[in-house]
This record gives sequence, structure tokens and C-alpha cells, in this order.
Amino acid sequence: MALSSPGPEAGTGSTPAVPGSGSIPGSGSVSCAPAAPRPTRGLLPLLLLGNSAMYALYVGVAGMLLALQVEAVDPAVKVANLGLVAGVSAIFATVFNPVAGALSDRSGRRNPWILAGGLLAVPVMLLLGSVHTVLLVTLVWCLGQAVMNVYRAALTSVVPDRVPLAARGKASAAVGLGLPIGSTIGALVGAAHSDDHRTGYPVFGALVAASAVVFTSFAREERMPARAPLPVRAQIAAFGSALGDHDFRWAFIGRALLVLGYFAVSGFQLYVLKDHTDLPAGLSAEEAVAVLMPVDSVAMAVSTVLGGWLSDRHDRRKLFVGASAALAAGALLVPALSSSWTAMLVFSVVNGLGFGCYMAVDTALVTMVLPAAEDAARDMGVLNIANAGPQIAAPFVASAVVSIGGCTPLFLVAAVLSVLGALAVRPIRSVR
Repeated sequence: MALSSPGPEAGTGSTPAVPGSGSIPGSGSVSCAPAAPRPTRGLLPLLLLGNSAMYALYVGVAGMLLALQVEAVDPAVKVANLGLVAGVSAIFATVFNPVAGALSDRSGRRNPWILAGGLLAVPVMLLLGSVHTVLLVTLVWCLGQAVMNVYRAALTSVVPDRVPLAARGKASAAVGLGLPIGSTIGALVGAAHSDDHRTGYPVFGALVAASAVVFTSFAREERMPARAPLPVRAQIAAFGSALGDHDFRWAFIGRALLVLGYFAVSGFQLYVLKDHTDLPAGLSAEEAVAVLMPVDSVAMAVSTVLGGWLSDRHDRRKLFVGASAALAAGALLVPALSSSWTAMLVFSVVNGLGFGCYMAVDTALVTMVLPAAEDAARDMGVLNIANAGPQIAAPFVASAVVSIGGCTPLFLVAAVLSVLGALAVRPIRSVR
């Protein structure tokens, strides 16, 4: 999955934020409509449902079932193989996401693409559970990324398409809550099927398919004018132009460093629990994930709401961004210094608090340092490279570090990256 950032509340809007992916998951398409219609009644619960199902699949499949499947193929090189599968699929997801968004843009519709992506998740998940080599797992998971990005790109475009600016904050909250809820569901369902990952895959496919059917049945839409995608040359020019701005450049660097550190660890959590952590008797690594994920999700949800509110109240974005990134770095030191189960529990709580607050406040900070208001959506799309790019690099970096020195150096490298991310906000001049 690829993590992406929400667009500014003023302006046209862009893809709302995510982790994971696998793929935490690139950015979706950008809506350029001058005004959004009144939202469909009940749209916000439907957005919560759709995003929760998506994140459940990404966490349960990419975070647990794939790791078990790769380990079953060849336990001796599981870390390197998982890094290969995760890294290649992340590249594919990042490239395919804007393609999928462009397809729904050109059609002027979102619901058919949401429904198609959701329904196709079922046969692809069935196929993924039936393969037995690393090469085939990689190829089929890339196909799964294609299907899920058709679903994701269309779903993330619903907010700027259908929600007025006055209700954009509530809609973003509904989308954002899909991450902790979906992560918890994904961890629990994945753990329940850890003994036979083949049966777990279709469960996640069915979950996404059901949410797509419910969403498209109740969230009616009107056809919008078809829009041509931004040419590649223009996208490259936009990237260079946005990074030429001093404050935006440092915000970009800080986000990239922290995301790299976060996903370097989260993508290998199951192996960390198996190979590094001293689990209590009777608690399997898969069951431990099912315990840690809800803990992390609750902490993240609390700090997202509280961090955003406090930063608004005190008008201090840099302080909260830097402090939360430093808190995430401190959390990473706990399991580096201790391999106990208690250390992992403390890590999950503190890391969830730090990362949740960081993403909430840093997104607000970024909207305040955009180079030009008229290019807000475009520049937020540039920022999504700081989300997607590190998620591509993270599996390769993590597998290399773990293969050389084990899990302890991985925590230390991630902590250093988080500290550098915290320091990167200091040179920003236009925001306190």
C-alpha cells in the first residue's frame, strides 16, 4: 500500500492520506471541478466502510499473509524474498495508481471503477493463495496491486468530487479513521488464518468486494465532465518547480525521511516478532500482531485527533511535527534496547502516538507552505512522492540491514531517519 496526503481544504482537492502499504499504498487522481455537489446522504459512513476494507486487505495481506507465504517457500532467505516482493509491488503500485486515476478521470465516473476493482479482488486473492514460488507471488501480488489501485484511485477521488469544502474536514476524518479500523480488522483476520494463509486471502477479497457493492449501491453519483490527465512533461516540471521553494522542499525532505523509517520497520513486523522478540509462552507471532495492531491503531487515532486540535489551538505546527517525529524515534529505541514483549507493547503505543500526531499536523503544515495557492492540488501531488518513494525503498533498505546485522540495527537506522525527519522542519521559515 502507498501512503498519500490529503489535499488542502481550500482548492480543488487531492488524494486523502493513508501507511501502509504496502502499501500502506501513490496518489490518486486530482479533481479539477470548480465546485463539488452536495454530498450523498450517508456518504461519510460509506467512505469509512470503503477505506476500512481497503486497509484491512493491505494490512492483513501485505503485513501478514504474504510474509507467511514467503517464509513457507524458503525460510532461510525469507527477509530478502519479502523485501523483493514488497519492493517490486510498491514500485508497481506507485506507477499504476495515477494510471488508474486517469482512467476514472477520463470516464467521468468513479462508482464503476470502485465496483470493478472490488469485485476483481476476489479472483486475484484466490490466485495469490494458490502460487508457491517467490516469482509467482511477486507477479500475482503486482496484479493485486493493480486491482486495488483501480479501487483506491476511484475511492479517494470521491471526496473532492462530491463533498463541499465546508464538509471536507469531516470527510477527511472518515477516510482517516479507515486506517486504524481497517488495520485492526486486517490484523485480527490475518491472525485467524495464519495456519492456512490460502483461506485468508479470499476472505480479504470478499471483504473488499462487499464494501464495493455496498458503496456503489448507496452512494449514487452523477457523471462528471471527463478530464485529460496531466502530461508527463508537465508533471516533471511541476516537481522541479515545487521543490524550488525553500519551505516546501524542507517539508518534503522531512516527510520522506520519517516515512522511510516508519515503513522500514512496519513491513517486517511479523519477522521482528518471530526472530527478535521474546514472546510469552503460548503467544505466537501472528497472535502478537493481532494484539499490537489494535494498540497501535487506538494510539494513532487518539494522537491524530488530539495533535491536530492542539496544533490549531496553539498555532505551533513545527513544534508538534518535530516533537512527534522525535517521539517516533524514541519509540524505535525501546525494542532496539530490549527484546522483551513488554518493549514491543511500549513501542506500539509510543510509535502510534508519534506517527499519528505527525501525519495529522505535518499535513496541516504542508498546506501552509505550498508555493502557490493556484497550484495547491498539483503541489500536494508532488508531496505524495515523499510518501510513495520511501515506501518503495523501505523494503530493500530493511532487508539489507536485517540480512547484515539483524533487527536491532534496523530499529536504530529507522530511529536515525526519524530524528533527521524531525530536524528537517527547523529550517522552515513561514510557519511557527
